[in-house]
Amino acid sequence: MGEVPPHMYASVIRRERFGEPAQAFATEVVATPSPGRGQVLVRVMAAGINYNNVWAALGHPVDVISLRQKQGQPEDFHIGGSEGSGIVWAVGEGVTTVSVGDHVVLAGAQWDETADDIRAGTDHPASKSMRAWGYETNYGTFAQFCLVSDFQCHPKPARLTWAEAASFMLTGPTAYRQLFGWRGNEVRPGDVVLIWGGAGGVGSMAIQMTKAVGAIPIAVASSAQRAEFCRRLGAVGVIDRTEFDHWGRLPDVTDAVAMGEFLQGARKFGKAIWDILGERRFPNVVLEHTGQDTLPTSMYVCDNGGMVVICGGTTGYNGDVDLRHLWMRSKRLQGSHGANLREYREVISLINAGLVQPCLSRCGDFDQIGELHQLMYDNVHPSGNMAVRVGAVDGDGTGRL
Repeated sequence: MGEVPPHMYASVIRRERFGEPAQAFATEVVATPSPGRGQVLVRVMAAGINYNNVWAALGHPVDVISLRQKQGQPEDFHIGGSEGSGIVWAVGEGVTTVSVGDHVVLAGAQWDETADDIRAGTDHPASKSMRAWGYETNYGTFAQFCLVSDFQCHPKPARLTWAEAASFMLTGPTAYRQLFGWRGNEVRPGDVVLIWGGAGGVGSMAIQMTKAVGAIPIAVASSAQRAEFCRRLGAVGVIDRTEFDHWGRLPDVTDAVAMGEFLQGARKFGKAIWDILGERRFPNVVLEHTGQDTLPTSMYVCDNGGMVVICGGTTGYNGDVDLRHLWMRSKRLQGSHGANLREYREVISLINAGLVQPCLSRCGDFDQIGELHQLMYDNVHPSGNMAVRVGAVDGDGTGRL
């Protein structure tokens, strides 16, 4: 315990392998990083799989390796992994919040606590120093050891296996901040919440959290199997998006035919919400991450004074909005990224209380990291969250080595 080997195994992305994830990841031996001031070296037990390292594998929309090298960092490789579970193995100068041997889960948001804007009171995720660890920064959880800031370490829920504990610290806090982090539009008991991709990682967390506070979750899914998964989590109803064909960018308002087709589809979608509720009500909050294809519909069906809150753009980054719906109905379009320290701890409290389950649907081995990202890239991944074992062999549910 605490002896740091000079080298470690890691699942590495390099520029010459950029492309689909199945080919981009390869196991290599690299130097083990050393913790500096305020940093912690963690022996990784398990790592979560998320879409950000699909982007890293593709080298698009950002070549994260070249970007970091332009910032003066020497490594010509990327070790991804933005969440995980493990054992504190070594600590740098000034670390007092964790000790060698602690069992921890790892948060994916990394910032500079000495940054001017944070010192002035800016919320951590909105700081100019905010980075997605394991994507915008190196030495994530796809290796025997990862390097984090001390505040990224949180106590591991004792009831979870290592793999379960590795799978919720990105999707869970992301959904939590979307639902409860925006003053004036926090989800309250009785609110209707529309959740795109309800069977996905963020969606599965959002359904459970919405239900836990007495609100009404309605999910959107793409198959009967995924719809049933959403219902088991607590969705009061599920809309099958494959029954609609009006997706895509918003037509120009001067194109009467195209705009008419969009409105017909959006109204049909809105009626599906009414049919589930049994009354003419619209969502108080729409939880978005799909972006380009769905944002026009989300803004259309959102209730007066309601909020569309978005954390991604998996169908594209050009989000079209009919501004008349935005200002005349006092709606809100809110970007949301990551979570702050308090929000991470509150999600862990929900997990500890059994009110939210991590929804680990598949756990692979270390050499399957590329394969599981490929499933996500091809949109054929199972419902819920995925993880890989790194240093752990789970089986008894206790999270022990």
